[in-house]
Amino acid sequence: MSRPTIKADLLTASRTSYEQMMTLCHQLAHPEADFSFVITDKMTEGHWQRDKNVRDVLIHLYEWHQLVLTWVRANQAGQVQPFFPAPYNWRTYGKLNQTFIAQHQATTLASAEALLANSHQEMMTLVGALSNEALFTKQYFAWTGTTALGSYFVSSLSSHYDWASKKIKRQLKADKSK
Repeated sequence: MSRPTIKADLLTASRTSYEQMMTLCHQLAHPEADFSFVITDKMTEGHWQRDKNVRDVLIHLYEWHQLVLTWVRANQAGQVQPFFPAPYNWRTYGKLNQTFIAQHQATTLASAEALLANSHQEMMTLVGALSNEALFTKQYFAWTGTTALGSYFVSSLSSHYDWASKKIKRQLKADKSK
């Protein structure tokens, strides 16, 4: 599916990608076990080392929802707030991702699923409350800079779910080769 550029497509893509990702999670032979797929030299992105299991992936998604929800709600209320909490920024958000995972080592897979289900619904409700123009017009809100607000939602919803699905599919493939 192409990257959504209108509200209806964002809602549909996000719902579909979320459902597909969760279906994949439930197909895993041992969903609470650490990933067993081989990490190759071509897998240079930090998430390959960071996320050890499905819980880590789901928590990552949940925490990114929290970033978006907190940022949008604060700015809509007139409280100017950057997207990332201090001291993080777009150059250092990898460290923030590691912090998210470290904070949730005691979180169970069931709790991670519940947290994500709730935050997914909150995100969908927020998208539903915004107009197509508010979502996809660049600089519609001063606090989004030169980016359209919808880009943040696409990145943290449908695109992020597609990323997670690829990782889970890799584990499903590893399960089948055992």
